[in-house]
Amino acid sequence: MDRTLYEPEHLAFRDSYRAFLAQHVAPNHEQWERNQIVDRSVWTEAGKLGYLGMAVDEAYGGGGVKDFRYNCVITEETTRGGYSGLGFTLHNDVIAPYLTDLTTDEQKQRWLPGFCSGDIITAIAMTEPGTGSDLQGITTHAHRDGDDWVLNGSKTFITNGINADLVIVVARTDPDAGAMGFSLLVVERDMPGFERGRNLDKVGMKAQDTAELSFTDVRVPAANLLGTEGQGFVHLMNNLPQERLSIGVVAAAAMASVLEQTITYTKERKAFGKPISAFQNTRFVLAELATEAQVAQVFIDRCIELLNDEKLTVQEAAMAKWWTTELQVKLIDRCLQLHGGYGYMREYPVAKAYLDSRVQTIYGGTTEIMKEIIGRSL
Repeated sequence: MDRTLYEPEHLAFRDSYRAFLAQHVAPNHEQWERNQIVDRSVWTEAGKLGYLGMAVDEAYGGGGVKDFRYNCVITEETTRGGYSGLGFTLHNDVIAPYLTDLTTDEQKQRWLPGFCSGDIITAIAMTEPGTGSDLQGITTHAHRDGDDWVLNGSKTFITNGINADLVIVVARTDPDAGAMGFSLLVVERDMPGFERGRNLDKVGMKAQDTAELSFTDVRVPAANLLGTEGQGFVHLMNNLPQERLSIGVVAAAAMASVLEQTITYTKERKAFGKPISAFQNTRFVLAELATEAQVAQVFIDRCIELLNDEKLTVQEAAMAKWWTTELQVKLIDRCLQLHGGYGYMREYPVAKAYLDSRVQTIYGGTTEIMKEIIGRSL
């Protein structure tokens, strides 16, 4: 089934981004996996070529086009190449809306040019050692002292945590206001009291720097308050649908890529004197997986269209997130089985995809939380 989502300009953008990956990422990603972090130079190179901040106004160095399909091209090609160390999706899909929609003119001037050039790498810090999906349980807190906020607390599992120059921190600023007591504070590199812990050793996504962050009496200027004081939780809820759809885009792309690799493998690998693709079990398994992957892609493409039209609901994004990521984990597991013992070897792309995929049902809100969101709306 042909996809009708993309226009010729998106296809040209895809070709150019593939060339970027081939030249600047493919030769280096294996070393980045060993280093457990990507080189910052890949960010500035991506910035030069227009792959960061596509939706940011041209006045600040961005692409000036608010079209989520460009983000999806980057996500799909990055995923299909297995380049899970690149944090571009977080930067473009998750952080960009905060910095374009919630910032003052002064903040835009300070942060957006570097955001688009790759000189400023971004992260968002929600999760804490004792608080995951339950964001209202956040204990990181800040109080006003003159022209500053004084921030204390810790965060964990922060994507881009080591490389990040700018971190949006979710903090409790009014302990008596419940859900209306949270604000977003922008912490910048080298602010006294802001420290990074270890680069966490994960099951997969080895080249992606994921860190613990701590804040000890960090004086954050009042000018670094993002959005409206006390509305942090509202701002998060407004932006989470795009983040969750972005994770679904990764899931659909990963399924398509691994399925294609597996079909090729089953045609080449022989057992009992014939390709394993000739066995009925193999054909039936692949038929099931191909159908499921196709259904997932069609649903994700429709959600992308709804997001571009500003009609994607919180519930629909939750549906996309939980269903596609659970399917991704299942599909890749079955593809690995068809590879036999070779599928368990990390030199085979299916093994890396298997390890990289497992977190998909967890971050951005667990499957269980997604079902709770949907169930409450029914």
